[in-house]
Amino acid sequence: MNTEQQIQSFRKTWENLRAEIGKVIVGNHPIVEGTLIAIFGGGHVLLEGVPGLGKTLLVRTLSDALDMSFSRIQFTPDLMPADILGTNLVMESPDGRRAFEFQKGPLFANLILADEINRATPKTQSAMLEAMQEKQVTAGGELRKLGEPFFVLATQNPIDQEGTYPLPEAQLDRFFFKLVVHYPTAEDLNEVITRTTENKKTQVNRILTKEDILELQALVRQVPVASHVKDYAVRLILATHPKTDTAAPIANQYLRFGSSPRGAQTLILGAKVRALTQGRFNVSFDDIQAVAPATLRHRLILNFEAEAEGITTDIVIAQILKDVPKDAVAVKA
Repeated sequence: MNTEQQIQSFRKTWENLRAEIGKVIVGNHPIVEGTLIAIFGGGHVLLEGVPGLGKTLLVRTLSDALDMSFSRIQFTPDLMPADILGTNLVMESPDGRRAFEFQKGPLFANLILADEINRATPKTQSAMLEAMQEKQVTAGGELRKLGEPFFVLATQNPIDQEGTYPLPEAQLDRFFFKLVVHYPTAEDLNEVITRTTENKKTQVNRILTKEDILELQALVRQVPVASHVKDYAVRLILATHPKTDTAAPIANQYLRFGSSPRGAQTLILGAKVRALTQGRFNVSFDDIQAVAPATLRHRLILNFEAEAEGITTDIVIAQILKDVPKDAVAVKA
């Protein structure tokens, strides 16, 4: 296929996926789109919201629409690393011989739902780090590769903090996007009630295979980014670093630390996916700005002043987007 055909094929696949997910998930369009952007960008997603807003249902619906292996891990304080990675067990052969055999844990799947990830202890949370970043684990004394594609979609409850272990910054940084799930509108809530209190079932069709996703991920990386657009993404990241020459005023006032280089990588990859969904084979300033909140909200660390005044990272990001000019010439001037 030529480039135009590839773009149209991507858009068709995107719309089909959204339609299938929409059979089950009511509203929450930014959450659905953000999750799909992360998947095509090859990253992981952290879904944050109070219980009952459909976070787990979204991941389950996604697994129905994608022809991939799926595992759900319910994180609890007593969950151990071996419970998710796997362990060696003594197996007996028909002739009576015994030998160790590695039994794979639920992490050996393509799509992982890490439910209430902040309820696990730091020891178990750290077992996810290697898997999420390197797509491999050390288990049973050996290095074991995970299958491709590999996605972790984790959920956490922001209000019930008793008995939880907040994710350290190093692990948060490994999430491509952090998406905040809000309460539904009155119209959406009416539709939820209609769908869930009547005696009818919804069939979600399989849209993509593992091979299809890997091909689309490769296409995303082929989308070109003009130098001035890439420079804009870099300046956005540098503007989040307080006490530097490139810092935005609000960063100096309310941030302790800014985004890591992974933030810049995510800005570009997320913008490439968004460009394809818009039918373009080039990244625009609008694409960068559209993915900036989900990219940066978990990568910025607020200082005490921000917390005391009720300033959120979303407020900081919105102001930085206003302060940083798109034209680099304006900076030099």
